Amino acid sequence: MPGKLKVKIVAGRHLPVMDRASDLTDAFVEVKFGNTTFKTDVYPKSLNPQWNSEWFKFEVDDEDLQDEPLQITVLDHDTYSANDAIGKVYIDIDPLLYSEAATVISGWFPIYDTIHGIRGEINVVVKVDLFNDLNRFRQSSCGVKFFCTTSIPKCYKAVIIHGFVEELVVNEDPEYQWIDRIRTPRASNEARQRLISLMSGELQRKIGLKVLEMRGNAVVGYLQCFDLEGESGLVVRAIGTACTLDKLSNTSAFLPTCNSPSKDMKEIPFNEDPNPNPHSSGPSTPLKNQIYSFSPSKSYSRQSSSSDTDLSLTPKTGMGSGSAGKEGGPLKALLRQQTQTALEQREFPFFTLTAFPSGFLLHVGGVVSARSVKLLDRIHNPDDPETRDAWWAEIRQEIKSHAKALGCHAVVGYSESTSICEEVCILSASGTAAVLNPRFLQDGTTEVCLEQRLEETSPLGCGFCHIPYDELNMPFPAHLTYCCNCRKQKVPDVLFTTIDLPVDALVVGKGCLIQARLCRLKKKAQAEANATSISNLLPFMEYEVHTQLMNKLKLKGMNALFGLRIQITVGETMLMGLASATGVYLTALPSPGGIQIAGKTPNDATYEQHISHMQKKINDTIAKNKELYEINPPEAPEEIIGSPIPEPRRTRVLRSQSESSDEITELDLSHGKKDAFVLEIDDTDAMEDVHSLLTDVPPPSGFYSCNTEIMPGINNWTSDIQMFTSVRVSRLNNVTLTNQTLNKTFNDLCENLLKSLYFKLRSMIPCCLCHVNFTVALPEDELIQVTVTAVAITFDKHQALQAAKTPAEKTLQRASTDNEEQLQFPMELSSDPHAPQQFSPAKAISFDKPSPLTEGQSRRSGSSGMSSTVPVVKMTPLSFIAGAKITKYLGIINMFFIRETTSLREEGGVSGFLHAFIAEVFAMVRAHVAALGGNAVVSYIMKQCVFMENPNKNQAQCLINVSGDAVIFIRESELEGAANQLSTNGSQPTNSKDAVSCNMKK
Repeated sequence: MPGKLKVKIVAGRHLPVMDRASDLTDAFVEVKFGNTTFKTDVYPKSLNPQWNSEWFKFEVDDEDLQDEPLQITVLDHDTYSANDAIGKVYIDIDPLLYSEAATVISGWFPIYDTIHGIRGEINVVVKVDLFNDLNRFRQSSCGVKFFCTTSIPKCYKAVIIHGFVEELVVNEDPEYQWIDRIRTPRASNEARQRLISLMSGELQRKIGLKVLEMRGNAVVGYLQCFDLEGESGLVVRAIGTACTLDKLSNTSAFLPTCNSPSKDMKEIPFNEDPNPNPHSSGPSTPLKNQIYSFSPSKSYSRQSSSSDTDLSLTPKTGMGSGSAGKEGGPLKALLRQQTQTALEQREFPFFTLTAFPSGFLLHVGGVVSARSVKLLDRIHNPDDPETRDAWWAEIRQEIKSHAKALGCHAVVGYSESTSICEEVCILSASGTAAVLNPRFLQDGTTEVCLEQRLEETSPLGCGFCHIPYDELNMPFPAHLTYCCNCRKQKVPDVLFTTIDLPVDALVVGKGCLIQARLCRLKKKAQAEANATSISNLLPFMEYEVHTQLMNKLKLKGMNALFGLRIQITVGETMLMGLASATGVYLTALPSPGGIQIAGKTPNDATYEQHISHMQKKINDTIAKNKELYEINPPEAPEEIIGSPIPEPRRTRVLRSQSESSDEITELDLSHGKKDAFVLEIDDTDAMEDVHSLLTDVPPPSGFYSCNTEIMPGINNWTSDIQMFTSVRVSRLNNVTLTNQTLNKTFNDLCENLLKSLYFKLRSMIPCCLCHVNFTVALPEDELIQVTVTAVAITFDKHQALQAAKTPAEKTLQRASTDNEEQLQFPMELSSDPHAPQQFSPAKAISFDKPSPLTEGQSRRSGSSGMSSTVPVVKMTPLSFIAGAKITKYLGIINMFFIRETTSLREEGGVSGFLHAFIAEVFAMVRAHVAALGGNAVVSYIMKQCVFMENPNKNQAQCLINVSGDAVIFIRESELEGAANQLSTNGSQPTNSKDAVSCNMKK
C-alpha cells in the first residue's frame, strides 16, 4: 500500500550560539526518511531562523511508514570545515496511520542532542496521504491501534477480547561494534537511538499483523521492553492483548457511569452492567459501560499451539470449587462439561489487562510466577531469534501448568521482565490465574451462554474470591473457610493477585502500600558458576519476599494484596528483591489473626521478657493500623442473620463438602487466636526480620499510598493531580557488606525516598499517591539505583473528615493535619559524594509542573532553555483523569532517549544531571503530544532508566525509555458549563452529544 509523506520545516527558535565570532548561527535542516534526504536553505546569522521551506515529499510503502521514524537534523553551516550538529528530532509517523487519528502533526519540537540536551526548538508540519490496499499478503498493519492502558480504553467498547500477542526482534548493539572505538560518543548514541527506533517500529508492525490475522483492530495493555545484553546484542520485545474495539458514541461515552438503577445480574444484557455496590471502591470508570466478548481460540503467538496439547486447561474435577457443581443440578454440570471441552480445544489465554468489568472474572486462583536463569550468547543471525523465543516459551509453559494446577483456564494481569548482569540474564513472568465467565466465550458460530439460563449466578462482590480449585485436591496446603458474604463457597484466608481491585469488590476501610525489600550477597563468579549460584539463591529469596509480604499484611490487619509486582535484580556481588502491592481488607475473606512470636529458648528469662515486649509492640501496631485504615469489619453473627441462604440449605451445603467439622466451628474460625500467624525466632536473621517489620513507618497524617490505579475506600477525588518521577542513586562507601547491613541500607534508601516525597507534597494534604511504581537496578558494583514514578491526587478534605467514625477521631485528624511539623520529614540535603556518611545518596525528583505548591496549571517555564507557548500537557500514570472525560485517543507515545556528559560535577553531580535529563524527557513528551493535538498523556510509565557513572573521569550516561497514550480530554465542569449556557439561552440540548459538540465549537 503506497503512501506519500509530506514534511514542511517552518522555523526555529532559541538555537544555541555556534559561531563564537558573531554569537550567532548559520542553521539549516536535513530531513531524512529511509534512504531519502532533503535539505533546507541555510538561514544565515540568526538564532531564530525562518525557513518556510517547500513541502518535502517522500513516496514510500506503508511498511516503511510504520518501521522508519522521520529524522530531522539541525546543523550549523561551516564553509571551510565539517558542518556542526546542533541536535535531532525523531517523529513517529504511526499515529497518522489510523482511520480515526489526527490528520497532521504540527508544532514546536525540542531539538535534542545526546551530549548537550535540549538546544532550542523547531516548528515542523507533517502530513500523510495513505491509499487503501486490500492485498491479503501485505506486510503492513496500518489501522491497528495500540494502547498502553491495561484496561479497555475510555470512550471505547470491547466487542471481542481475542487473547495474547507477543513478538521480539534482535540486533547487534552499536555500542559494542568495532567501529565504536573510532567514532565519537555522539555518533554512537545517535546510532543506538536510531536503531532502537527502527526496531520499535518493526516490532509494532509485526504485532499489528498478528492482530489482523486474529481479526482484531487494537492492542490493549501494550508493554514494550528493551534488553541491553551488552556484547550479546540488543533485544526489543513486546506483549499485549488483542481486541476488537468499537468507538462509543458521544452520548454513551459521556453518560454518568454510576446512576443506573440496580438490576439483577441475570437480567442484564451484554451491553449493560449493574449499579456497583455502594461499598465498592474507586471512582466511576467507563469499564462499567463496556461490551465484552472473549475469544481465546484465535490467540496468536509465535510458537505453535501443538506444544500445549499435553496441558488440559481446566482440572478434571471441574472449574468451580466446593458445592458449586452440586448447587446448579444437571444443567450446571452440563454447562461445566461443555465449557471445559471448549476450553481444552483452545490455546491457553494470557491477558495483560489488569482491570475488568463486573462479572468478567468468576474466580481468582492466585499469583502464578516463573523465573529462569540463562547464559547469554552472541546473536549470530538477527533475522532468526529462535533462542530468545524458546526461553520465553518455556516460561509461559510453566505459567500455564501453575494456572492449571489452580483449576484456572486463563492468566490475567500478565507481565514479563528481565534483569541482566554481564552474561547472566534472569527471565521473570507473573500473572494471576483466573476463571473467566463462560458467557463471554465465543466459539465461531456458537456461543457458550447456558449460564444465562441459570437462576443462580456468582454473588456480586465476592464471587471472584471463591476458590476455583478442588478442595479435596488442593495444589498446596491452605486454610479454607466459607465466604463471609454469601456463605456458599470456600475462600482462602489470604489472596495475592497482580490485578487491580475489581470494581464490585466489597472492602472495609482504606488500602495501603505494602513493600517487601531484600538483599542477598553472592560471590563473584563467571559464566556457568555465576548462573548456578544465582539459581540456588532465587527460590530462597522468593520465599523470604513472600514471607515479608505476609507478615506486613497481617501487621496492617488486612487479608488481600492487589497489584503485586515482584522484581528480582541481579548485580555483580548481590541480588536484590523488591515487591510492591496494595493491601486491602476484603469482606469475603476471614478476618486475619494476629502475629504470635514463638522462641526456641524459653529457659532464658531475659530472652522471654524481650519476646514478650516485642509481642506487645506487634499487638499495639496491629491495633493502630486498624484504626488508621478504618478497618472495622462486621461481626459474624450479624452476617449470619443477614444471610439470604435458608438454614436447611446452608446445612446441606456444609454436608456436601464431606467435612468432619460442624457449622459452628467453621463460622467461629476468625475469632480469638486460633488463626494467629506464628513467627518463630530461631536465629539472628529471624530477629532482624521482626525488627524490620516493626520499623516500617506509616505515612504522615493526611497521606495515603497505593500502587494500583485507585485507592480502595476513597471516592471523593478532586481534579488536582501532580505526577512526579524520582531517581535516587546510592554508592556503598565504607560499608561492611553483610546481608544485614545491605538490607538496612536498602530499607533506608526506600524509606527516605518516600519521606522526601511526602515532604515535597505536603501542601496537597489530604492526598493519595496512586500507581506508585518502584524500580530497583544495580548498574555497577556497589551502586544501587531506585526509581519511583507516581501521581498525587487530592481528595475532598471536608468529606474525608466527615468520614471519620467519631467526633474524637475527627478532632485528632484535624489537629494532625493543621499542626504538621517539618521534623516528621527527615531528608538528606547534601548529595556530596565525599560527605561523611555510610552511603551517599544522590537524588533527582522531577515534577510535571514547576512546583507542587502551585494550585493552577501554569505554562512550564524554560529550565531547559525553552519557553513553550502551548498549554501544559497533563501527564499521569493512571488510565483516567479525575474530573474529566477522555474524548479521543491520538496514538501511543513510545520514546527512547540517551544522555551522556563528560562534565558531571559541573552539571550538579548525579542529582543535577538526572534531574535535568528527566525534565527534558517531560518536555519532549509534551511537545509530541501537543503536536498531535492532544492535551494529556495517560498510562505514562518510565519502563527503563539505566544510569552508568565513572566518577574518576567525571563521566555519566543515562538511558530512559518512556511510553503512554496521547489523548484529548474535556473537563466535566466545561461540559456542565456548556450545557447550562445552552439552557440559559433557551436552546436546551436534547442529549449530551449536543453539549459536547457545542463545547468543542466554543
